[in-house]
Amino acid sequence: MAFELYFIFRCGTKLASYGYAVFGIDYEGHGRSMGARCYIKKFDHIVNDCSNYFKYISGQVGYRNKRRFLYGESMGGAVSLLIHRKDPTFWHGAILVAPMCKISEKVKPHPLVISMLTRVEDVIPRWKIVPTKDVIDAAFKDPVKREEIRANTLIYQEKPRLKTALEMLRASMGLEDSLSKVTLPFFVLHGEADTVTDPEVSRALYEQASSEDKTMKLYPGMWHGLTSGEPDHNIDIVFGDIISWLDKRSEDDYIPEKQFSDDVGGIEVVSPVVEMSERKPRRSKTHGSYLCGWKGQRMLHHSAM
Repeated sequence: MAFELYFIFRCGTKLASYGYAVFGIDYEGHGRSMGARCYIKKFDHIVNDCSNYFKYISGQVGYRNKRRFLYGESMGGAVSLLIHRKDPTFWHGAILVAPMCKISEKVKPHPLVISMLTRVEDVIPRWKIVPTKDVIDAAFKDPVKREEIRANTLIYQEKPRLKTALEMLRASMGLEDSLSKVTLPFFVLHGEADTVTDPEVSRALYEQASSEDKTMKLYPGMWHGLTSGEPDHNIDIVFGDIISWLDKRSEDDYIPEKQFSDDVGGIEVVSPVVEMSERKPRRSKTHGSYLCGWKGQRMLHHSAM
């Protein structure tokens, strides 16, 4: 989804203010990168680009031997999990916000529809013919923030291209069939009222992943854009949880534990929310860990031509 790059820009700035080094790149065809707008020829190209870039950063003086965390929202969640799959022992954890890691049964296309579209994807791959609802309206609860998104000329707001939609579908279905292969520590967050990605998708990831250290939290009444589309108070709560999770796993003596938080009636074992006002940003030094996200000025990528 094109607007997820906006998510990460805002999120990266916030996390950096708390002492975490944040690195990211625009996907091919997204943001300021080259390529046809929001055209994904191969989902693996995006995964490889991001993996190569982040490993390059990891090898730089000053970041060697630092803890490495992936961050992904929506489609970025799928990218994060696929990067992890390429080298399961390299990453120290991942933050996954409303990740696209499984197709909800509510919206999964019929196999005949997929078969029909697959037959013509190489004939009209860039056609903007995939019907979809207005995702911006569905993702951003705060009307002011919603209009900020609409005014951003770097955000793609047209119908998805045929090839792009099929590649996203294939990536999601591939992840759905291999959730048990997820082994890294992760924190999955989801708005309970999200209609863009089904909260049950995150629940499936939490239940099926083989990770020894995994945490899930559902936020009652919140939508898809947890870190940039909610009222400021809700955003502060979400960031408080994210910072708390990262800080614990940046400590040398941290002991992993499985955690699940369902604020609509389940077991509550997640650590209490850390309000942002209770913890001052650390602007004067770099934290002992760093975070890899998805936002930057330029990227070297595979040609979409």
